[in-house]
Amino acid sequence: MKTLKTIYYALCLTAIAGSFSSCYKDLGNYDINIPIEPEIKGLDTLYRAVVGDSLIINPTISGIPLEHLHCSWRLYVPEEISPDRHAYEGNSLRIVFGLRAQRYQARLTVTNTQNGMKYFHTFFIQGITEFSVGSLVLSDESGVTKLSFVKPDGTVQPDIYQTINNEQLPTEPLHLHYLRNMTTGGMPLGHWIITKHGGIRLNVNDLRKEASRPGTLHDNFFLPPPTIEVGSLKGHPQGVLMGIINGKFYGGTTNTWDQNDLYGMFGAYAVGNYELAPQFVLTTVGGNSSMVAYESEKRQFVRLNVQAGPVYFDTQYTVDNTVAFDPHAVGLDLLQIVQINNADTYAYMQDSNGQIFELKFIPEFNTNPFRFTPIHKRPFIRQEWIHADTKMVATQNGYIYIATGNRVYRYNPLNQQIVELEARFAGPITMLKLDDDQNTLIAGSEGSVYFLDVQVGQNGGIKSKIDGLPGNPVDIITRK
Repeated sequence: MKTLKTIYYALCLTAIAGSFSSCYKDLGNYDINIPIEPEIKGLDTLYRAVVGDSLIINPTISGIPLEHLHCSWRLYVPEEISPDRHAYEGNSLRIVFGLRAQRYQARLTVTNTQNGMKYFHTFFIQGITEFSVGSLVLSDESGVTKLSFVKPDGTVQPDIYQTINNEQLPTEPLHLHYLRNMTTGGMPLGHWIITKHGGIRLNVNDLRKEASRPGTLHDNFFLPPPTIEVGSLKGHPQGVLMGIINGKFYGGTTNTWDQNDLYGMFGAYAVGNYELAPQFVLTTVGGNSSMVAYESEKRQFVRLNVQAGPVYFDTQYTVDNTVAFDPHAVGLDLLQIVQINNADTYAYMQDSNGQIFELKFIPEFNTNPFRFTPIHKRPFIRQEWIHADTKMVATQNGYIYIATGNRVYRYNPLNQQIVELEARFAGPITMLKLDDDQNTLIAGSEGSVYFLDVQVGQNGGIKSKIDGLPGNPVDIITRK
């Protein structure tokens, strides 16, 4: 029996060893052929296509024999009902670009018909028109509002609105806006020309007054008021207008698709019993927007936030101290207000005797609890500079530029230092704003727009200039 058990155990061990041996040998018993991925050259990530012109994309594809190569192209057009309308076959894409002047996603699919493998390559097509790149300048010529287009080479097409639309713009121009929905990649939504008692919306592609969407500021209201008096309007990052009209705060609706004709229209104003001064600041931090405005009858700073739309919160905020001043009872009239880096805010205000004061404070209206921190209240050192029509802008590095007469000054509010810029102008300055890069100050005066170098180490010398504009420039926007 002992001998039989020994033989049994030996047989078992031999079987187990054999099984391990067979598994090990099986690991090397595969012949894997990985398909070679085709190499594509000459396919960019972004193409610019002129509306109505031909678009040719002809990449070079290697790694697949020509007889086994199949290419298909698809343009994704949200406004089209049939997705197959913009599907094409062939090794190159050759079409007449008849879509709108906006950005479209596209995809090239390369198929190896021998083994069925597919390779996908995504890119974008940006439709453009002759007005897709250049500047629009709003100006006032002896009481008549003008809109001019400046080509990238500097050529001026004066009074372009009159030429295209065969009508005059409303009088008393205030603002010029290029609205884009920055939350969806910067989709262009339109140009707005805002005047004291109205406004016109233009198609960004051909500068014609909008036909399907509201073409006037009056039509942009679901229930328009009997009269319109614009205090000031600003562009919100979602591509709608927000601001003060008839002393009340309005905000364009964002509750629909941004290509819907109702997107951006004004409903009721922010509910409340108030009368706002024309000036305000809009702050956006982390996608959340808040506004600081001034109640002109109660003479107090008030808070507004954006929820489903703008909401008036009156003085619902905590005041850290009232040593400098009491924001609930300021007792002054607001003339100008600017903000630096979404924090330090400077309000220039006038008392009943005409004296101008500079009030500095920090509003924290995008946090909870909401706080208002007064910093100082002091007489402004150049009293004659500040009035309701003063041109002033604040930069991210802490300076405030102020235009007075035909001069521009750089003011440092921390030490009250004033430096006159190098640039000289033929007449009074009627426009002052910053370029997006914060290194260029843009000034307008008597038919010309000046671009001043204000980057670190520079003192406002003229970098370039646009001449031949009708009247006095009021505002400018540039599409690059």
